[in-house]
Amino acid sequence: MLNSIISFSIRNKIIISMLTIALIAWGAYSLKQLPIDAVPDITNNQVQIITVSPTLASPEIERFVTFPVEQTMATIPNIVEMRSISRFGLSVVTVVFDENTDQYWARQQVNERLSQAKSLIPGNSGNPEIGPLSTGLSEIYQYIVRPAVGYETKYDAMELRTIQDWIVRRQLLGTPGIADISSFGGLVKQYEVALDPQKLRSFNISVNDVFYALEQNNENTGGAYIERNEYAYYIRSEGLVETLDDIRNIAIKTTDSGTPILIDQVGEVGFGNAARYGALTYNDTGEAVGGVVLMLKGENSSAVIDLVKERIEQIKKTLPEGVELEPFLDRTRLVNSAIQTVTKNLAEGALIVVFVLVLLLGNWRAGLIVASVIPLAMLFAFSMMNLFGVSGNLMSLGAIDFGLIVDGAVIIVEATLHHMGLNKTGRKLNQLEMDEEVRLSAGSMMRSAAFGQVIILIVYLPILALVGIEGKMFKPMAQTVSFAIIGALILSVTYVPMISALLLSKTTGHKVNISDKIMSFFRGLYLPIIDKALQTKTIIITASIILLVFSGWVFSTLGGEFIPSLDEGDFAVETRLLTGSSLSQSVEVNLKTAEVLLQSFPEVKTVVGKIGTSEIPTDPMSMEITDLIIVLKNKAEWTSASSSEELAEKMAAVLEEKVPGVSFGFQQPIQLRTNELMTGAKQDVVIKIYGENLEALAKYGAQIGELAQQVSGAQDIFVEPISGLPQIVVKWNRKRLAQFGLSVEEGNRVLRSAFAGEIAGLVFENEKRFDLVVRLDKKNRKNIEDVKNVFVTANDGHQVPLDQLASIELISGPNQIQRDNAQRRIVVGFNVRGRDVESIVDDIDKLITENVKFEPGYYTTYGGSFQNLEEAKQRLAVALPVALILIFLLLYFTFHSLRQSLLIFSAIPFSAIGGIFALWLRDMPFSISAGVGFIALFGVAVLNGIVLVAEFNSLRSSKLSMNDLVKTGTQTRLRPVLMTAFVASLGFLPMALSTGSGAEVQRPLATVVIGGLVTATLLTLVVLPLLYTIFEKKSKSLES
Repeated sequence: MLNSIISFSIRNKIIISMLTIALIAWGAYSLKQLPIDAVPDITNNQVQIITVSPTLASPEIERFVTFPVEQTMATIPNIVEMRSISRFGLSVVTVVFDENTDQYWARQQVNERLSQAKSLIPGNSGNPEIGPLSTGLSEIYQYIVRPAVGYETKYDAMELRTIQDWIVRRQLLGTPGIADISSFGGLVKQYEVALDPQKLRSFNISVNDVFYALEQNNENTGGAYIERNEYAYYIRSEGLVETLDDIRNIAIKTTDSGTPILIDQVGEVGFGNAARYGALTYNDTGEAVGGVVLMLKGENSSAVIDLVKERIEQIKKTLPEGVELEPFLDRTRLVNSAIQTVTKNLAEGALIVVFVLVLLLGNWRAGLIVASVIPLAMLFAFSMMNLFGVSGNLMSLGAIDFGLIVDGAVIIVEATLHHMGLNKTGRKLNQLEMDEEVRLSAGSMMRSAAFGQVIILIVYLPILALVGIEGKMFKPMAQTVSFAIIGALILSVTYVPMISALLLSKTTGHKVNISDKIMSFFRGLYLPIIDKALQTKTIIITASIILLVFSGWVFSTLGGEFIPSLDEGDFAVETRLLTGSSLSQSVEVNLKTAEVLLQSFPEVKTVVGKIGTSEIPTDPMSMEITDLIIVLKNKAEWTSASSSEELAEKMAAVLEEKVPGVSFGFQQPIQLRTNELMTGAKQDVVIKIYGENLEALAKYGAQIGELAQQVSGAQDIFVEPISGLPQIVVKWNRKRLAQFGLSVEEGNRVLRSAFAGEIAGLVFENEKRFDLVVRLDKKNRKNIEDVKNVFVTANDGHQVPLDQLASIELISGPNQIQRDNAQRRIVVGFNVRGRDVESIVDDIDKLITENVKFEPGYYTTYGGSFQNLEEAKQRLAVALPVALILIFLLLYFTFHSLRQSLLIFSAIPFSAIGGIFALWLRDMPFSISAGVGFIALFGVAVLNGIVLVAEFNSLRSSKLSMNDLVKTGTQTRLRPVLMTAFVASLGFLPMALSTGSGAEVQRPLATVVIGGLVTATLLTLVVLPLLYTIFEKKSKSLES
């Protein structure tokens, strides 16, 4: 079949040319349509249920909201994990589904059960809603809205937040690919009635009276219409409040003399703001207002960012004079850096491969023909990626080795040159003779070429079967490599024979060229080595086995990590103050931190602090926690440090000295968000302690946190504070309530209205709408005495102070309560710097076992990147043997000999020696990137073994001795063996040496392949011939 395709391609050059042009056009179109991002989205399949309840504390949130939601969601099929966080005013329940579950089906199931959950939640305890359909990579564009220079006094925090909510956000929401816009910072505008308790008492008016008056005096209605002759007159009333004066002039009641008591007489009417649970700071200039653009899961980030930027330019034209909109975190920068790294590595790899091919083939035309397969195969791969929905990113494009891709084309072109070189006549062939020459040459070697490509494809099959995070990371890589190899294989039987017949020199015979001189040099080196090896077989083989065993020991000392951290070019610093710190304190610390960073490090471009929670609280932080985004300049402009890790250490040291009492945890924006969404914690590694009693959990957490301090490499240690939140607790005295004829609900409403504020309606400003809120004025909302002095109106009209109805005291209560699968837990987390994850966890686990004695029912597990590493290892433990079995089966079906199959298969463990030592020499731990590199290496390692054993078998019918047979065979096949090794390893060289953005993920993979190919080639040329002579005994004529 393959020979028929080759013959057809040579005969029908115009058709093949037209198909090649069509491939170029299709590939170019597909490349433009291809979704581009920095890395694959590895966030698990999850749905968040968010309930905002501003007046409830953590225990009440857990009891009234979180528990009912968890119970109703537990019956949904395909749930992998369910975790929750309950803190003051907020419940977030995260339901994680298995990866095969359709995300829209999952959201539908959650939505159907929300109605049941709502029926179980008390009326004033909040309304659970589904969070936006976004992921760890969804925060693609972040910006601030601020006054321009000279307009600082014109726009305050309330004006800026109103502009953000009603001009910027509103217009951005229509952008295709956007899930939502989360506003951050500023003051949410409200129409406020700030009541004076003394005036209320003097008029004997209750808070409920004020509510009733506002509700009854803020509505429109209609009276249908009346007909008058040929006209219909529609009737409508206008009673909605529109201005502050409208509110002031609303009558609450009348005195005995008939005089109305107006709202204006019992309090101040003006503009207020909703209770703030978050803020935004910009550099050291003060508070600002901003927004986070959340992209829909699965969208093309580059395309969506471009649309957002277009819309932003339109929005800027509609902003009031003196207001600026400035982005501070734009994913485009990271995407461009990562793609630039990939492009640079691929281009350099391609140039190296072409250079090596031209040198070793000794024919520039042949080299260019083979080189032309590279872009054509890539265009085919781009077309397939677009067809199958594979995005272009660091992983999908970062593991392509052009040396492997062009292997089939090299075999065919080299066979043609070799065949023509055997014809010593030196005459010039006509086109028909050239066609026949290429057909015969290509046909004779096509099976070998196809077999080599199939071997590579087979080793990638298990990678395609990976699931979980590592599946999302490496499956796109395996798909892209497979597409490129399939494209190259198709081109090898169509385009390559056709173009070879047209462009290769038609003159027969062979002239000595640079390739011959290079091969003469290598033969001069190789022949003494193989001669010596044949005389000392036992020593060489024994030494190889010892080296293999030693490499196994070295591997056990490497340590392990999940995937090397991607250098995003910016920092996200988790900043923590003492539990219970106020929002103003957090703002002050952020501004001080930004000032220190801007003054001490010229690398810093912008510092933006996101304190607490935003409008869409997918990241449920309390007010003492800040995500500090440090936007850095390009690395070329750095002067304080040469690497991100070094800069982070220096920044941490300076901040520790100049901003005492604050903990700083250095990570990166995407890494921070992805960690949190996937594991519920922002740190690289988390130790989860499970149990029921919060005090016991806090005790164990403190002990383990102290132990973690003793382990080198564990940085930014964080013990989750589950207590220590200052709370003014009002405990109702039921006897006293009954004495005054009051209920708990009446007392709670007064308390809630006085301090949190209660919504009494809406005020419309054209299309804008703002809450009309009733609460005490600020001067009466400052301390515990103000709580005691709130008056509740009894049924007989008497005003009773709160401290006569309840005991009121200041205590330290629970800060937040986290649960995994309905079990309470506390987290001790840390980031990893300077060591691998696995060895750190081993050290900590040993310390915990020796020093912490848990009560019955309390236990620990590990999360974060260590959990990911362990799960990935388990899956690789299946994928790797499957790849090895597939390779062995293919070898057996090819040679029909168990001995020879095992002989070639021995290349695999010996190739691993080089990969292990390469990691050790470069001080790299074993990671999943390296594991995938080993799988790819094993496929390449057996290719040369197949070439040599096939050559040895073809010489078996000769009368050569076994030693002479292997020497002759290795000399004959030295060029293709070296060519395969050189192009495959050197094609990965730019990736192994790259220092660009994202190179951290690619380096281990490339290092393993290059190091492994060194030992695999040595095995093929030295050890394998020795094993062949032993395996085949002394009989030259025996058939396998």
